Amino acid sequence: MINEFIGWNAFKAKLQQHPELLLQFQYTANKWVNANYHITEIKQAPITSVDCGGVMNAWTEIVIQLWEPTEEEEGRAMQVRKALSIIELVESKMPLNPIAMVKIEFGNSEFDTRQMYPAEFKMDGNNLIINLTPDATQCKAISRGGSCGTTATGDECCAPAQPEKRKIGLVNLAAGQNSCTPGSGCC
Repeated sequence: MINEFIGWNAFKAKLQQHPELLLQFQYTANKWVNANYHITEIKQAPITSVDCGGVMNAWTEIVIQLWEPTEEEEGRAMQVRKALSIIELVESKMPLNPIAMVKIEFGNSEFDTRQMYPAEFKMDGNNLIINLTPDATQCKAISRGGSCGTTATGDECCAPAQPEKRKIGLVNLAAGQNSCTPGSGCC
């Protein structure tokens, strides 16, 4: 359906392995979420869609929203244990789907807000770094073995279904009876 993703339980398990480390996010090459970020909310979004081939799809996303305050807060970097305490608080109010895909939502004045996937977790000194990778659009028909565009038969995969053509049978109702002929005065 999409690029590689990590489920909610697997995401939490990776955090639980390193509660003493500082949690850092890299959102693009050499660009980091400021260390004074806040986790402002955790959203659970059940999604139901119908794709271009008329197939219904359903999945759940859990979105962790990060916010950078405009003022620098010296010495404030979030430890993994703090993130886990926020997760615990959220889960005490709302059960989260253990297999839901995780996305991190972030933006700042130099980077448009978007949802990204946690792609790689790596330890670097006192930091647990989560490298983020962008989400992308996709055609689910391709993931089902179809194509997105023109098929080998020339049909468009995303074109609306054409109604079946019905044949109309003509019946001669006058066959075997007297019929009117021009000038006979019967009509």
